[in-house]
Amino acid sequence: MSSLPPVGRLRWTDVPAPLRTRLETTLGSSVTDVVTPAGGFGHQLAAALTLADGRRFFIKAAPTEDPLTSANLHEGAVLGSLPSGAPAPDLVGVHHAADWTAVVIAHLDGPHPDLSPASSDPRQILALLDKVTSSPAPAAYTAAVASTPSGAAGLHGWDVLLANPPEDLEPDVRHRLHELAELEAAWPGLAHGDRIVHGDLRADNMVRDHERGVTFVDWAHATTGPACIDAVSLAPQLILAGHTLKDITRLLDNHPATATDPQASTAFLAALTGHWHRNARLPAPPGTSGLRAYQHHAATAGLALLGSRLS
Repeated sequence: MSSLPPVGRLRWTDVPAPLRTRLETTLGSSVTDVVTPAGGFGHQLAAALTLADGRRFFIKAAPTEDPLTSANLHEGAVLGSLPSGAPAPDLVGVHHAADWTAVVIAHLDGPHPDLSPASSDPRQILALLDKVTSSPAPAAYTAAVASTPSGAAGLHGWDVLLANPPEDLEPDVRHRLHELAELEAAWPGLAHGDRIVHGDLRADNMVRDHERGVTFVDWAHATTGPACIDAVSLAPQLILAGHTLKDITRLLDNHPATATDPQASTAFLAALTGHWHRNARLPAPPGTSGLRAYQHHAATAGLALLGSRLS
């Protein structure tokens, strides 16, 4: 019935029978198929359920004491608080049984967006970011994220590398360590804001739904902050997808989310690339196959973009 998940992922059959029964009873039909999408680095169950009556839902589930359950519950609260028309799936419900917790989300039908220069998806994503960040977050959303510290505000890495530079650090990076650490150090003072922040925007955290168009998923890192965070996070992904450094530098200079506060945009890019550059050198956590390779490539793209902005 179930497709094989990535290494380390929990399976539908790992979910205790009382919770599976509760879900099927609440959803009104039995589960006939489970598909775990590719992508992502978490170990919790994250899968699309197909029911006997043909309906589909997306579920995230883990033992209640698992650290990822807090993130799943945070995502559920965020989805329930986003304004109408936000590029996010609807929350269906949250269920607890047998010391496990499951968050059920509306299923989106479509592939991940294509970030390549030949695709129209990047333009739609950038337009969505403009829409999401053009006004302050609504009170319900602000309340939903208030109790969870912003992960974006604490990103860093150049300070660690400056204190103890690795022997294999690239010469051009070693030469700029002091400058990079200074830029990064400015970020915490600029990280506060009142805009909706997804906090982990990559192609595998978006779906090009056949009806809704590009929609952002996996809101587990959602917070409030300056408008620039998601657009800056996306920029290295666009470089990795084949966009030129010149075009993405121009994008950050002109997009409303980043152009209104270039100092915060540059400081965040420095903190983000420092985080990637430092973490890419660490052992991979269990169940996160591909994470360190992704961070290495993202750090390279981010550092090139940062150099272009500083030149």
